[in-house]
Amino acid sequence: MRTIADIYTFKRVEKKYRVTAQDKENLLSEIGDHLIPDSHGKSTICSLYLDTPDFLLIRNSIAARTYKEKLRIRSYGTPDENGRVFFEIKKKFKGVVYKRRVSMTLSQAENYIEHGLRPEESQIMSEIDYTMSFYRQPKPRMLIAYERDAFYVKDMPNLRITFDSNIRYRQEDLFLEHGNKGKTLLPEDVYIMEVKTDGAMPLWLSHALAKCEILPSSFSKYGTAYNEQLAIKLKNTRERTSADSKDVLPREACEYVTV
Repeated sequence: MRTIADIYTFKRVEKKYRVTAQDKENLLSEIGDHLIPDSHGKSTICSLYLDTPDFLLIRNSIAARTYKEKLRIRSYGTPDENGRVFFEIKKKFKGVVYKRRVSMTLSQAENYIEHGLRPEESQIMSEIDYTMSFYRQPKPRMLIAYERDAFYVKDMPNLRITFDSNIRYRQEDLFLEHGNKGKTLLPEDVYIMEVKTDGAMPLWLSHALAKCEILPSSFSKYGTAYNEQLAIKLKNTRERTSADSKDVLPREACEYVTV
C-alpha cells in the first residue's frame, strides 16, 4: 500500500473538527476497529509557508469563500540539507481540496526559492513555477509545526483520519533545519481532527461522530497564526499610539480590516 509520502497529487474533501483529548478517546473507542495506523502514524510535521511581503496569499485565503491557495514546503520531522521535503501548492475550490507537490531535498528547495533553480522538469514543477512567478517570488513568512496521529480506514485507503496536536508557529528563524520550536496556538488538550476522503463519508463514521457529539469546525493553522500575529501588532500599535495620542494602525492591519 502506498503511504501518504508516496502520493504527489490529491483531490479530496477535508472536513475539520476541533476536539478535546476526551473527544478523541471517545471516538477512537467507537471506530478503532475500522482503523489502521499510517506508516507515518505518529510524526512531527513542519510546514514553511511562502507568501508576499504583505501576506497576500493568506489574506486572500481568509477573505475568500470559494477559492483559497497556499504555497508551502513540508517536511516530516526536522530535515538536514539533504533531507526529503515536499514543495506544495494547495488549493481549495468550492469545498474540494487540490494538492500538487514535488519531492526534493531541502537544499534544492532553498536554491529554488532563492535562485530559481528548478530541481526537476515536470508538469507539477511548471505549475509551482507559474504560481511563484504570479506572486512575484514569495518567500518564507511563517513556520507551522505540530504532532500528528494518522490513520487509514480498512478497505478504504483513500479515507484518512488525522489528529493534530501541539500546533505551534514562528515568524522568525524560518529554516526547517532549525527545528520545530514555536509559540503554541491552542490549549494543550485540544486537537484538530481531519477526515480526508475522495468520496462520501461512511455511515458508521457519521453515526460515531454524532454519538460523540463532534461537529465540523473550520480551522486554518496558517490563518490562525497570522490572525494572532496581527492581533499582537494591533495591541502593540494601540499601546504606542495611546502614548503618542495618535490613532494609527499598521498598513497590513488596515488592509486586513477592509477585506
